[in-house]
Amino acid sequence: MALLLAVFGIDNRGLDTAVKVLILFLVVIWAALLFWTYADARRRIDDPMLVACATAASLFPFVGTIVYTIVRPPEFLDDVRLRELEMHAAEGRLHQLDWQLCPYCEHDIRSDYLRCPNCQRRLKEPCRNCSKPLEPDWKICPYCEYEVIPAASMAPPESSSSSARRRRRRREEETAAMEYPDR
Repeated sequence: MALLLAVFGIDNRGLDTAVKVLILFLVVIWAALLFWTYADARRRIDDPMLVACATAASLFPFVGTIVYTIVRPPEFLDDVRLRELEMHAAEGRLHQLDWQLCPYCEHDIRSDYLRCPNCQRRLKEPCRNCSKPLEPDWKICPYCEYEVIPAASMAPPESSSSSARRRRRRREEETAAMEYPDR
């Protein structure tokens, strides 16, 4: 004598079987969502404790996965690391471009400029032999090996307010580049 277990008190065998298949289908979907939540959390969250919490929240059938989908981080960890790597590479390329600020007006200048294109002040003296720009403290031209004759001091007036203003501007530009990455 076989005792048949009826779900929800359904006595019709066909309808009972359909309900059991539906319940099996929902359990399989729930298990798949549980696995998907765990796998997605591992790709998006760096902290193992938060991954476990997201998976535990998914134990509540369907609602936990929906809540996780709403509050999960928008980016994969690999994408975040790749973006940071690209930012560091871009910063390195910017440093290689050799751009500086004019010590007088803080306009963008290149290191080989003799005069600032904005304020027209002399930044460096040209070599008397090859006309390449020389730093004020050089004793010999590195391009043609011509001995440099010391000229009048070309050092810009370094007031504490202008140097602080220049440092603050550079710091603001660096933080702006880090806070607002291009997408």
